[in-house]
Amino acid sequence: MSSTTAAVPQQAGVSEVELLIGGMTCASCAARVEKKLNRMDGVSATVNYATEKARITYPAGIEVADLIATVVKTGYTAEEPAPPREEAQAPEEDPELTALRRRLQVSVLLALPVVLLAMVPALQFDNWQWLSLTLAAPVVVWGALPFHRAAWTNLRHGAATMDTLVSVGTLAAFGWSLWALFLGDAGMPGMRHPFELTVSRTDGASTIYLEVAAGVTAFILLGRYLEARSKRRAGAALRALMELGAKDVAVLRDGREVRIPAERLAVGDRFVVRPGEKIATDGTVVEGSSAVDASMLTGESVPVDVTVGDSVTGATVNAGGRLVVEATRVGADTQLARMARLVEEAQNGKAEVQRLADRIAGVFVPVVLLIAAGTFGLWLGSTDDTVAAFTAAVAVLIIACPCALGLATPTALMVGTGRGAQLGILIKGPEVLESTRRIDTIVLDKTGTVTTGRMTLQDVYAAEGTDESEVLRLAGALEHASEHPVARAIAAGAEERLGALPPTEQFENVPGRGVRGRVDGHEVTVGRLHEELPPELARLREKAERDGRTAVVVAWDGAARGVLAVADAVKETSAEAVRELRGLGLTPVLLTGDNRTVAEAVARAVGIDEVIAEVLPEDKVAAVRRLQAEGRTVAMVGDGVNDAAALATADLGLAMGTGTDAAIEAGDLTLVRGDLRVAADAIRLSRRTLATIKGNLVWAFGYNVAALPLAAAGLLNPMIAGAAMAFSSVFVVTNSLRLRTFH
Repeated sequence: MSSTTAAVPQQAGVSEVELLIGGMTCASCAARVEKKLNRMDGVSATVNYATEKARITYPAGIEVADLIATVVKTGYTAEEPAPPREEAQAPEEDPELTALRRRLQVSVLLALPVVLLAMVPALQFDNWQWLSLTLAAPVVVWGALPFHRAAWTNLRHGAATMDTLVSVGTLAAFGWSLWALFLGDAGMPGMRHPFELTVSRTDGASTIYLEVAAGVTAFILLGRYLEARSKRRAGAALRALMELGAKDVAVLRDGREVRIPAERLAVGDRFVVRPGEKIATDGTVVEGSSAVDASMLTGESVPVDVTVGDSVTGATVNAGGRLVVEATRVGADTQLARMARLVEEAQNGKAEVQRLADRIAGVFVPVVLLIAAGTFGLWLGSTDDTVAAFTAAVAVLIIACPCALGLATPTALMVGTGRGAQLGILIKGPEVLESTRRIDTIVLDKTGTVTTGRMTLQDVYAAEGTDESEVLRLAGALEHASEHPVARAIAAGAEERLGALPPTEQFENVPGRGVRGRVDGHEVTVGRLHEELPPELARLREKAERDGRTAVVVAWDGAARGVLAVADAVKETSAEAVRELRGLGLTPVLLTGDNRTVAEAVARAVGIDEVIAEVLPEDKVAAVRRLQAEGRTVAMVGDGVNDAAALATADLGLAMGTGTDAAIEAGDLTLVRGDLRVAADAIRLSRRTLATIKGNLVWAFGYNVAALPLAAAGLLNPMIAGAAMAFSSVFVVTNSLRLRTFH
């Protein structure tokens, strides 16, 4: 899941790098690394515990090696990500996960008899305590070694983290047990040990805590393992996205096909894509026609027909005939690479709520150590019972781990953005999620968003006694020679309905009137004829214009014979999308530079009541601001260069991925396919992700707030505390993983 980002220039004298950070075990570790990096002059760093990455911007004069050295001095490891080819060959199983699983298995196997012997007095035979010591010692020394090692490293740097709490708690319990066994009465044959869920008064010299030391270690290792595995699953969508691309490609060299690795493709290269093969990179079809399955990239299940001149996207699958494609974008410029980059940037970001959680985690551990010391002192002073005081203090240390706090936002964000990428929705960052909750109005650009953005033939009307097919055949043949968008729509419509068209002779443009020429011996004219039309055709032309369509008259041999209605067709899914947006509590507004008649006809077709029409591109921003001035929180959906400024001005910008780079760059959410229904999905997914983050944080904060007083009051056995602490982290990650089922 490593990024391929190396140090890249951002602006004059400022560069950015992404580092992989090793050795972090909780949110307070991430907070420490971030704090140390941000203390360097001119450095701005964000460290994410869930992705184990630091995104750092740094000025000239500082090297990446200096940044790595700072991280190492803080007690952690740092390195630049591996190049993409190395990543592709990365092992399926993470070696760290394998080692952690082995440590967990051994610890559980040894700790289970120790816990059972302590909890079930009936199992306690003579000298059972020495068997418990034999089994518990490897768990506390070897099983908990990662915690002890991290605690020692942190101590050397004058810091305390969650590992400090676990290490101090387990070693204290183990140390007390050794003292009671060797110097007290606990080692005597026939010793029996009752198990209680709360703190009770007992004789300290005959009390052992081996089940606490071994059980807590096993529980926390289980929590760590489940957490690590879940984090890996949470990032699976991004890894899958980055591995979608073709590995090799058949390039045409001097008329021959030569197989080369896909990363060696250059812009302008022509390559062959056979049926069933992945398209190696973004390009334009120069030969052949086929259907392309883009489902893995856009979530769109229906293959799209492509032919010469059409654009295709890398990593999509050729489902039909043989294609020859000319590469237009390669490497980091392809749509797949940009998608992966957007998703990763979103996962590395931090929402405002997470920054608060990080600040709390940074000071939490020292505060807990003070609470544990205070608990010990208060119990000792009020009861004069060292055992009870010690038990309560250990329970405080173990229950208080802020792990769940650090995982609450990043895991939900990883799963939510990863699931979005699978569905063709790219969320730019965590702050976008906050915006989706507040919006109440959604402005829809008409052309290319609600409509297809292409003129198409809608209706053919013929005068009495004239055949509709004849009207279309002669008009289509004549318009085939013209480059005007309306003419192209008529010619394409005629070819689609009738097949091959007759040739045209003596073609000419008539300014202000249309075109004329000779077809099949007839003098044909197509355009906006100003002569009197027969009443029937005049009525049909008026009806077409009332419906917001462009009406052209077809005449031949001196008489008007028919009317053709052409329009920018409304997408089939737009009306359903508007209904879904209304269902989310949003008021849709249609925004267009087109004339009001056309705009209102489109609005009627899709169920929009509010229309802002005849707006110049530069006035779109003013239209959005006007709505905001009315107290509305505005989302905007658009796809063109002229929408970019309005997308940036809106409280939430949704860019259609079928549109221009400028629009995509300006948007907060990118909808990879040009279906407006995805806008509703994007808002729903963003809101669900935000709700999951908030639920996680409420659980994590609530757990610590409730658990600490219980532990300090002596109402929790330390081993139960360890199990509860491990469960809190697992709960948060599992809750986040529910987002994978979003549809």
